Amino acid sequence: MKRLIACAAALFAISSEAADFDYGLQAQPVAEQVYVFIGRNEDFSTVNGGNIVNTAFIAGSGGIVVIDSGPSLRYGEQMRRAIARISEQPVALVINTHHHPDHFLGNQAFAGTAIAALPATIEGISAEGNAFAENLFRMSGDWMKGTEVLVPNRALSAGTSEIAGRRLRLIGLDGHTGADLAVYDEKSGVLFAGDLVFNGRAATTPHADITHWLAALDRLEEITREPGFSVLVPGHGAVTRDAAPIRQTRAWLRWLQAAMQTAARDGLDMNDVLALPLPAEFADLPVAASEYRRSVGHLFPAAEQDALGAGR
Repeated sequence: MKRLIACAAALFAISSEAADFDYGLQAQPVAEQVYVFIGRNEDFSTVNGGNIVNTAFIAGSGGIVVIDSGPSLRYGEQMRRAIARISEQPVALVINTHHHPDHFLGNQAFAGTAIAALPATIEGISAEGNAFAENLFRMSGDWMKGTEVLVPNRALSAGTSEIAGRRLRLIGLDGHTGADLAVYDEKSGVLFAGDLVFNGRAATTPHADITHWLAALDRLEEITREPGFSVLVPGHGAVTRDAAPIRQTRAWLRWLQAAMQTAARDGLDMNDVLALPLPAEFADLPVAASEYRRSVGHLFPAAEQDALGAGR
């Protein structure tokens, strides 16, 4: 009986802890008045609640600029509280770098604030946001409770702008999705690359155009060679002070593209492609095996069509 009581108490403690739904967000300073919340290099789960993404904020003289709002209402609310512990400034602007759900489903916590994105990103959130949210409910469970899609209310265009007292270079690219926004804070030299760059994690490809993505990486690497550059913040993975994550992402994408093209030319079917081993270079990369399987589904049918067209 005592053992049963002890087991019950332990289970209650575990369930009570889970019921807190605490993302444990800790703002990490990466430059003066620039902070990042680092997510885990994992897939979505009911354990991490979708906390697999990097979000950030800049404390400008005219207010806070938030870079991506996270995967849920709970995340966005906890993010706001974490920001308030650093600065009393109001949030002036929330920027969504692209339309994948872990980057915009926290928007709801910033209702009443200007929320901005590239026009094509706004269109993507409007069209696919609810389906994304439903999928995250399936993968992350009650962490998502109360989360609803809040579409950005302001369209951004590429160029340099003064926002909340900071000179921000807004860089419109594509490749990871049809519209990917990178943000360069010229004062601190911090480059927010969004999901164009992954560090220590295999890249995701549900809306990828790899050729365009590789071109975007070249543009970002050029910025890291500018005299004022100081920090690279990838969409997923650790922050760095060099372009190593860009090179790692590029290597993964080039291999993936070549593997799909070669398999298609060799007449392999999808099951054959799924069974191909990962190169030693990527074998230990977090979530590489699962992301490879997903990427085969995303990319191999088009590679087959290209191979068939070339053979006519």
